[in-house]
Amino acid sequence: LPVALCHGISWWPPVHRQSNVGQRSSTGRGKREQSESQERKTCSAPSASQTLALKPQPRPSDRLNPKTIDPFNIQSRVPSAFAAIYSKGGIPCRLVHGSIRHTLQWDSHPATLQFDPLLINLAEGLKETRHPYTFISQEGFKELLSAEGAAQKTLPLLPRLVPVLKSALAHSDDEVFRRGLNALVQLSAVVGFWLNGHLKHLLSSLSKRQMSKKFKEQTTEALQKLEQYGGKVRATCWSPPLLLLPAFV
Repeated sequence: LPVALCHGISWWPPVHRQSNVGQRSSTGRGKREQSESQERKTCSAPSASQTLALKPQPRPSDRLNPKTIDPFNIQSRVPSAFAAIYSKGGIPCRLVHGSIRHTLQWDSHPATLQFDPLLINLAEGLKETRHPYTFISQEGFKELLSAEGAAQKTLPLLPRLVPVLKSALAHSDDEVFRRGLNALVQLSAVVGFWLNGHLKHLLSSLSKRQMSKKFKEQTTEALQKLEQYGGKVRATCWSPPLLLLPAFV
């Protein structure tokens, strides 16, 4: 109600609207904070195109160049057994890059080298998956077995060499298996029938790969060469899975 004042002027008490103003201001602050947080989330979360841009895209030259050692990769800094031996000079050869093909340059002629433990170390390198170790191991193994007097130096190493080849043949990587298969044929060509007594440890891995269409032709050809170099294998050398292989029956 108005209060009567002097001179006939009526006065109304002020209406306190502080609560409504406070509610509107707090609501406005809440909306601003919510919009700001959404903007921050939008800025921090990359879009699909930004995510694709951040991922390293394959280059056309990657199909021509094999996988190499990345010195900035943490896993690459931990050398394998073969890489450690090679870095310490345990493999007396080095890779020579050519315009057409790569070659190995030996510190000494392979015929003058001791096969123990060089041939074992090269066989271990067959399980490598990165360049240059893949080339050095398979080419070094091949050239060492091609040297004069290789058979006499290799025969005493068969009990230690066969388990290493077995691990390469049982490897999940297809290229490692191919290198192990080629090395097995090369070894058979050098030692001949002396390898027959160890075939029972190796052929089980070949029988598994032969059931795959990808390796059926390669394994069959390898088995034929093993029979050619080593002669007929007696039935006592076979394990049950190998009965599926017709090359030795």
